[in-house]
Amino acid sequence: MNKAVLVVSFGTSYKETRDKTIGACEKKIHDCLSHYDFYHAYTSDKIIEKIKIKDGIHIDTPKQSLETLYKKGYQEVIVQSLHILCGREYQELSEVVRQYKSKFQRIVLGKPLLVDHENYDEVVEAIEDQLPDLKENEALVFMGHGTMTQSNEQYSKIESMIIGHGINAYVATLEGDLKLEQVIENLHCQNIRGVHLMPLMLVAGYHAVKDMTGDKKDSWKNILEREGFEVEVHLQGLGENIKIQEIFVKRALKCLESLNIIN
Repeated sequence: MNKAVLVVSFGTSYKETRDKTIGACEKKIHDCLSHYDFYHAYTSDKIIEKIKIKDGIHIDTPKQSLETLYKKGYQEVIVQSLHILCGREYQELSEVVRQYKSKFQRIVLGKPLLVDHENYDEVVEAIEDQLPDLKENEALVFMGHGTMTQSNEQYSKIESMIIGHGINAYVATLEGDLKLEQVIENLHCQNIRGVHLMPLMLVAGYHAVKDMTGDKKDSWKNILEREGFEVEVHLQGLGENIKIQEIFVKRALKCLESLNIIN
């Protein structure tokens, strides 16, 4: 039986961080499933177009990849997501996989990073490895991408879990109702002086470089500094974290386990 693993992420046009994050996760999964042929895809059409223009590299969408695998005669496919949570991008990926179920003998979709309470502790413990030591009157502020779906609640849950580990931290998102303004209000109430700003994203790409730390007036760093905080930026995506990479490997192995049960 011809078998393939397709690793799907949102993508990034920043090559350096792409290699450290998406590339590192892809390699770990490929190494673990070495008996499967390896493919990858991005869900962001904008990023696919940027990379094509900038680097001359073509990357397929998930639908294009699955169509290619179908035409090449693969019978078994593991699709592993590198998304953070079950937001819009993951839901759209799930729908594409559903559309192709009849074209393969067996196809299974792996879960994103944040699934339910059972794995939150594992994720928080992994994140702790890349956190700076906080001094008195300091706090961590994480930037999440966010989503307009109900899944955005998972950011609040992960914030609670991080705080439960004794870390003075807040999570705000670019989309959804977890606003930076509310975080700033809470920081003032706590008499916080210093803020460590970090992306809660797989990749420290466009949003981290532009929206979080950029020169524009409404970047989070500039907003926080205007509010009187000393800001230290940590541009490291979650995908650089070896333990996060290993969690995605576990997700892929869970897919393999489910296929073996079917078999």
